[in-house]
Amino acid sequence: MQIEIWSDVVCPFCYIGKRQLEAALEQLPDRDRVQVTWRSFQLGPDTKTDPSRNAIQNLAEKKGWTLDFTRQAVIDVSNRAQAVGLTFDYERTKVANTFDAHRLVHYAASAGKGDEIAEVLFRAYFVEGRNVGDHDTLSQLVTGVGLPEDEVREVLRSGRFADEVRHDVRTAAQFGIDSVPCFVLDRKYAVSGAQGSPVLLQALQQALTETGGGEAVTP
Repeated sequence: MQIEIWSDVVCPFCYIGKRQLEAALEQLPDRDRVQVTWRSFQLGPDTKTDPSRNAIQNLAEKKGWTLDFTRQAVIDVSNRAQAVGLTFDYERTKVANTFDAHRLVHYAASAGKGDEIAEVLFRAYFVEGRNVGDHDTLSQLVTGVGLPEDEVREVLRSGRFADEVRHDVRTAAQFGIDSVPCFVLDRKYAVSGAQGSPVLLQALQQALTETGGGEAVTP
């Protein structure tokens, strides 16, 4: 079974959802039958990378919220993250366009390291306060999992895998996916949002046995 996860590396619920999926897979007897593929989705495709600003400021401006209200909102999200073993540091986050990061996820997937790079990028943004829109930073992150630096930099310079990112975005629109994370199981069922590992486990079990469950998706 293939699990396709539409997500963005600056989406907190996508990182939380990743942990919840991992917990569900640990309980799945047929784990070896499951392949996980990360798909691209941009929450802010027009976002300009600006390391002088953080996600709190960006969210406040985008939503028209006060900074105090926004800080309380991200505290609530951070508490949800803590429940799955993650420690977010919103004050250190750096506003970034994620298109190039998505290109590198596709590149890493072609080398069998897509899940590793997804993890590295999430951690870099939410935990380490790294600029995931900066090419030097991206190169360091990707080469850190054993991929060749010269090839990584060539991918960043050349624009390779841009078509794959755009294809994922178009496919999401065709499926009616307008928020992330969205877990699509064998292009038949979908679970939207960070629903918790019990919900994901039930959906995985039902999909594996083809007994239904989840939301039908029309390719």
